[in-house]
This record gives sequence, C-alpha cells and structure tokens, in this order.
Amino acid sequence: MAKKQKEKPVPPAGGDKVKKAEKMTIYDYEQRYSRRENVRGARLILGAAAALIGVFLFIFLLMLTLDVYDKNEYAGYATGGVSLLVFIFVYIVPLVRIMKLGHFETNVNGYTAAKAKRHNRKLRREIAAKIIDLTSRVEGVGWYDSEVVGKLAIALNTGDEEGIKTNLTALYSGSVKKSAKEMIFKCSMKSAMYSALSQTAKIDAALVVFVNMQLIKDIVFLYGFRPSDAKLARIFVAVIRNSLIAYGVGGMQIGNSVVKTMGEAVRSIPILGGAIAAIVDSSVQGLTNGMLTTVIGYQTVKYLTTEYRLQNILDGVDVAETQEEFAEACRELEKELKKEQRRGKKLATA
Repeated sequence: MAKKQKEKPVPPAGGDKVKKAEKMTIYDYEQRYSRRENVRGARLILGAAAALIGVFLFIFLLMLTLDVYDKNEYAGYATGGVSLLVFIFVYIVPLVRIMKLGHFETNVNGYTAAKAKRHNRKLRREIAAKIIDLTSRVEGVGWYDSEVVGKLAIALNTGDEEGIKTNLTALYSGSVKKSAKEMIFKCSMKSAMYSALSQTAKIDAALVVFVNMQLIKDIVFLYGFRPSDAKLARIFVAVIRNSLIAYGVGGMQIGNSVVKTMGEAVRSIPILGGAIAAIVDSSVQGLTNGMLTTVIGYQTVKYLTTEYRLQNILDGVDVAETQEEFAEACRELEKELKKEQRRGKKLATA
C-alpha cells in the first residue's frame, strides 16, 4: 500500500517569507503628510480673516440700524443697542471660545516631531478630561456614548495612553460624528428659515455670519479641539464668502425673473404673481444660505477628523531613530576632526 505523502504547507501569497510591516519613519511621515507652511503667516491670515468678519458684521448691523433710525429715531437707538449686544455675545464670545481651544500639531519634520508628539499627547488628555467632565456634569447632553466615555475615564485615570487614543477614536467615529451631523443640519435649517423670513439682504448676511460662527464654535466644542491656524483661517475666509453671497442673493429679485417665465396666465393675476414671486425669492435665498452653512459645517468636521487621524499616525512614528542618527553623525564628525588634527600635527613636526 502506497504511503501517503505529507502535504507541504502552502506559502502565503506574495512570496515564501512573510515580511513584517516596516514601521513608518519620520522621513516617511514628512514626505507623505507634511507641507511647507508659514506658521507666522497663517496666524496673520487667521487674525485678518477674523477681523474682516467682524468688520463686515459691524457694517451690516450699522446699515440695519441706520435704516431703522431713518424710520424712527427711538427705534433706531434701540436697534443700535441690541446690535451691539448681539455683536458681542453672538460674534466676539464664540470667536474667543474657538481661539482658546488647542489644536494638534501634525505638520512636522524630524526636528519638531518629538515636541509635537508630547504636545499632542497632552492635548489628548485634556480633550478626554473635558468630555468626561461634560458628560458627568451636564445631564442628558447626548453628544457622547456614555459606555465609551466610561472606558475613557478609566484609561485617563490609569495613564493608559493607548486606551485614551482607542476610546477617543471610537467616540469620534461614532457618537461624535452623529452629533456633528445633527448640529450641521439644525444650523443649516436655522440659516435657511431665518433667511426666508427676513427678506432683507443686510439681515441675511448678518444671520449667515451669526449662524456660521455658532456652528463652528459648537463643532469644535463637541470635538474638544480646533483646527490648526491655517485650516481655521480657510474656514473663516469661507464664512466671509458665505456672508457676501448671502448679501448678493438677498439683493436679487430671483422670484420676479421666474414669474416672468411662467406665462400670461400668471401675469394676468397680479396678486397671485406677487405671492409666487415672494415664495420663490424666500425659498431660493433660504436654500442658498442653508447650503452655505452646511458646507461650513462639513469643512470644519473634515479638518478636525483629518488632523486627529494625522496625530494618531504621528504618534506611531518612531522619532528616536532620527536622534540616534544625529548622534552617530556627530560622532563621525568628531572622529574625522580628530584625524585631521593628528595629520596637521604630523605635518607640522615633519
């Protein structure tokens, strides 16, 4: 009876040997994810964009106040007072709260990576502490998964860095993502409804600024950190763009042009024609401003999730190799210099 041959193990696909995945070096990270960025320039642009939003908003509120003043002096004074309070509490306060939050450092190189990793580790702990504190103090906040927050609290108390990262990632990919979508939808609906009701270009523009800034503040507060200076500057520039578009859309008679294309049947009924014009005007303005707010919300979320993902990648990059290579290079240089000194002494004595 023929002996049964022993089956040889089938080698895994891709070769006879399974190669262990190489750990990303800081050079790989720098090449893939880092971009040349003028940090000081980004801060200047951020400050200029924030100031410009404030100037635009002040102008819109001033124009509104003057319009009311022309109709009634006392009403104008009252509008001015209300406008000032609105400017402070609906623009200045959210702006300060946004700027006070920390941001992850992800645009790094071999020289700044170690410092950035320490900063990011500290910021992760601060974010975890904020989320835990908010969940425990504010009953029914509903932003975060309570079970994951419980695990996050254990990881923070025991100093488990990997546990902090794992549970923060679970929150950001789960309950936080869902809460952010709900915030964006609610603010977009507010922007659309307020614009549809106002029917005034100046009010539309001011409302867009208010709602957009409130949405940005709510999202960064939800995540516990803000985008980097360069990314936040882009968001603020988008807010300026949105307010100018809202002002332009509010000043156009879109509905009237639509009515003109509806034929003699509508034109022959003036009351009906005017009603349809008003409805189309308000719906187009509301839809436009609502969509602009949606864009701001998702742009903010995109920047936050991208920077959180990058800091997680950076945390897994071993930067000790770079320090060892630097030390080795210094030793080699010292050796060569000593050799040159000995040669110089020999030539001098010859």
